[in-house]
Amino acid sequence: MKLRLQSIRAKLTFWYSLLVLTTLLAFGGLSYYYTGRTLSDNLDISLRNEVRWVRDFIQPQASKVKPSKRSIEYLLRRKPRQRPVEPDSTADPAAEEADEIWNQIYEHTLLSPKKTYIQVADKKGTVIYRSLNLDEDTLKLASTVSIDTTQLSTLWLRGEPIRISATRDKNFTIFVGYPLAELSEVLENLYSIFLILIPIALTVSIIGGLYLANASLRPVDEVTTRARRITAENLDQTIPARTIDDEIGRLITTFNDMIKRLHDSFAQVRQFSADASHELRTPLTILRGEIELSLRSPKTPEEYRRTLESSLEEILRMSSIINNLMTLAKADQGTYEAHFTEVNLADLVNELFNDSEMLAEPKKIHVSLLANPPITIVGDKVRLRQLFLNIIDNAVKYTPEGGSVTLAVEQQNGTALFRVADTGIGIPPYDIDKVFDRFYRVDKARSRDLGGTGLGLSIAKWIAELHRGTITVQSEIDKGSIFTVHLPLN
Repeated sequence: MKLRLQSIRAKLTFWYSLLVLTTLLAFGGLSYYYTGRTLSDNLDISLRNEVRWVRDFIQPQASKVKPSKRSIEYLLRRKPRQRPVEPDSTADPAAEEADEIWNQIYEHTLLSPKKTYIQVADKKGTVIYRSLNLDEDTLKLASTVSIDTTQLSTLWLRGEPIRISATRDKNFTIFVGYPLAELSEVLENLYSIFLILIPIALTVSIIGGLYLANASLRPVDEVTTRARRITAENLDQTIPARTIDDEIGRLITTFNDMIKRLHDSFAQVRQFSADASHELRTPLTILRGEIELSLRSPKTPEEYRRTLESSLEEILRMSSIINNLMTLAKADQGTYEAHFTEVNLADLVNELFNDSEMLAEPKKIHVSLLANPPITIVGDKVRLRQLFLNIIDNAVKYTPEGGSVTLAVEQQNGTALFRVADTGIGIPPYDIDKVFDRFYRVDKARSRDLGGTGLGLSIAKWIAELHRGTITVQSEIDKGSIFTVHLPLN
């Protein structure tokens, strides 16, 4: 259960649903706030307009309005949307004119939103008109209203809040109100809608999230299943590629590239192990055979000496192989610590030129130094010497007697070039890319006679890369080869 909750599907669904819920809550909260604010603002505007209309309607006829309760009683005796009750013939004409004013206001009230409250008080604060839905002696706030201003406030009437717009002039104080319960009812309905819709939307998002997560991750399950079938024994298999260039497709491509690299690495390790075993087995076999032969019968001191010399030669050969293998192992693991200092290539190449003459002397190979300008680079002097000497030694080994080896140093485009050219057996075109592989030899039949281990150029390539440089090869069969080392000056 815990594993399922920690799966990518569960996490994607959880975060997707949480995002949807957060969005819905934020939208609902903002909608609720915006709707309430808009309704409140619109109500205030409506009440301001209403109170101004009543004020503008009464002011021109202020002289006809008398502070009498007759207008209130007159209105109370009629029902909504009925014609006015016939006035008494003995009534005061001024009162009749005032009643006509209230009658028009009443007709206007019928056309206004329901439950609108209107109340008019004279300059003494006496109520001379009020809506039928108002009790007597309500909304007596004349003293709190400033003259020639319109004020908005919220009051409680019969236990319910109402929004009041009030204005006052020298003759009247006019109140227009509207119950806030109407707005609260609208907001409660909106809240109820969100209360129902949000859980429904959240449920749909969870179901949809699970479906989308399953649909999106199904190819990953297929990749996982196929990847589990690939082991060290069948690295030639790959995961079928997708025709769509999406994240899964790129993942499959990356997996296939990784499998190919693993296949090449395993093949290289197997080949390396086989070559190393072969290289070590040969001197051990020779060493064992010579020792067994010398033990079969008594030998002269000279014969024992020759046996010991041959054994020492094979031991030195194995030591060279082991030392080179250890160097390459450190290079592969990245544990070698280089000691970089300023190196004068001219001095280093002069030393190597003297050494190369000694190496070439037994084969009567002519070694020449064409150019050696003063160039200084930053590098590990010990490893640079090993790099150059390996290339020179390789040229001498594969150059027939009487041939020539040429050394040259030059500077080109911010790079120091060390070039070794020989007149040796050359390298076939199809083997040029392999000469830096471990235990690779161009002429395997002559390799033992030449004393090579097949590791010199591999070490040379590693040293060049250690100095952020490269080695290039140009060669023709039976004409010779040119090895060029490129080393950055900075």
